[in-house]
Amino acid sequence: MICVVVQPIHAAGLEVLRRGGVEPVLAPSTDLADLAPLLSHAEAVITRNWGFPAEAVALSPALRVVGVHGSGTDRVAMAALRDRAIALFSTPGTNAQSVAEHALGLMLAVARGIPSGDRAMKAGDFAYRERFAGLELAGLCLGLWGWGSVASALAPMALGLRMEVLVLSNHASEDELTASGIARARSLDHLLTASDVVSLHGRPGAGPVLGRAEISRMRAGAIVINTARGALIDEGALGDALRAGRLFGAGLDVLTQEPPAPGSLLLGCPRLILTPHVGGTTEAASRRTAQAVAHKVVFALRTVT
Repeated sequence: MICVVVQPIHAAGLEVLRRGGVEPVLAPSTDLADLAPLLSHAEAVITRNWGFPAEAVALSPALRVVGVHGSGTDRVAMAALRDRAIALFSTPGTNAQSVAEHALGLMLAVARGIPSGDRAMKAGDFAYRERFAGLELAGLCLGLWGWGSVASALAPMALGLRMEVLVLSNHASEDELTASGIARARSLDHLLTASDVVSLHGRPGAGPVLGRAEISRMRAGAIVINTARGALIDEGALGDALRAGRLFGAGLDVLTQEPPAPGSLLLGCPRLILTPHVGGTTEAASRRTAQAVAHKVVFALRTVT
């Protein structure tokens, strides 16, 4: 059995495939021309943030299983998979701790201007310390949109910094939130107007969670953090708010287009920290996630007809 690994995964995952009798074939790129000869014989594929579009499904006549390294399936052509009864598996939660730590890192980096301070020091600009005043996070309110594995890992980190935590979620347990000293937001408007930092943790719906109207209702001087999905934010509206100085700053690990186009207006925004979708890319999380998706692919190939 052949599994095409569309994007690189940890070697521990490849070993799980081999031990399960599945031959991993590593794709040289996500270009369809490179993938076509490999997919023509593949019974399974493992993909990451590239997803698996309908064009790739059409190039895979023997495909029975798609495994997603991570939780995001929004870039997978699910309708095309359903039409051919191709199984789809993802690995939610395996990288949650690492993503939560990255969200915390972005929050601290934005609040304290760490990247710009580093650049100033290396340029011999010690006077930067007189121009930039950072934010102390203790006593501020962190608003979490969503209550999945990442948000629930981030919340105690924020509480440890003596921040208040406010959660907007329909499924978060009231007992769990109360026991942890976390308050529930009544609505999105309540979350936006009460939070000094808004961190997004959920899947996109029909439109962005933070559109122009929502960003306008946020507290002046607030911070936006997104380690979930680029589609959750209207990036043009966020860029306008940053350039106008209405928001203190933002930290984004995900964008609607990855990598961003060279002319993207976000690239020149003040007080915006961008990282290349690396929230879950630690040694520990990469190993866990690769092993988890490989185990699911092996199991599915043995059971899915």
